[in-house]
Amino acid sequence: MATVDSTQAVKQSAAATAAPAGSAVIRVEDVHKYYDLGETRVHALRGVSVEVERGEFVAIMGASGSGKSTFMNMLGCLDRPSSGRYLLEGIDVSKHDKRALAQIRNQKIGFVFQGFNLLARTTALENTELPTLYAKVDKVERQKRAVDALTLVGLADRMQHYPSQMSGGQQQRVAVARALVNRPSILLADEPTGNLDSRTSVEIMEVFQELNDKGLTIVLVTHEHDVAQFAKRVLVFRDGRIRKDDLVLNRPRASEVLKTLPTLED
Repeated sequence: MATVDSTQAVKQSAAATAAPAGSAVIRVEDVHKYYDLGETRVHALRGVSVEVERGEFVAIMGASGSGKSTFMNMLGCLDRPSSGRYLLEGIDVSKHDKRALAQIRNQKIGFVFQGFNLLARTTALENTELPTLYAKVDKVERQKRAVDALTLVGLADRMQHYPSQMSGGQQQRVAVARALVNRPSILLADEPTGNLDSRTSVEIMEVFQELNDKGLTIVLVTHEHDVAQFAKRVLVFRDGRIRKDDLVLNRPRASEVLKTLPTLED
């Protein structure tokens, strides 16, 4: 089956920006994913269908091998379904070629990982600017976007600091700012609190809640039930299928939880 080339993908992307504000940012329709490992065939996703509306904050949970990582890779256009469709802002990206998928990742998706993945000899500002180097953004606009993103995550006074001069929580905030600098439609976060202590984890969830309050759609993978409760909705994967899809009742505000936690001493 033919793939969609990069030029066509850009045209589709431009058309999709006119989609209604209330439409689904993510629509997954009967998606299956197979991996061939030698003589063994692994059925990683088994008919997954789900929608995520603009402005939602969704947590994904599940044991190792449940399919959640495969699902996140597909949402991030790092992998393609074997069958079924994945529509991102109305664009069917299921059959796009690698170059077109790379463009979509750069324009529409922000990634935050468990490891901060910052360049050690590069300032917070320069680390944040990096994704704009792959977009058609001039130097002045590139720096403005990076400053705005760092300010948004509360690091206006740390822009010229190097990673070695920042705490783990501050480094993860830089990683979040870097994910936001190209103004994505969706933020994908894979275990973003996995390397952080309890208080710092809640601080990062405070940042996520504030970004979500401003309208950013967030999908978060976590093993921690306490972290998932800061989202608005929780999907639980098991054996390649979504087994639970529940709204979070009595959702805590991270800013309020922080008031009850002790400040950690160095």
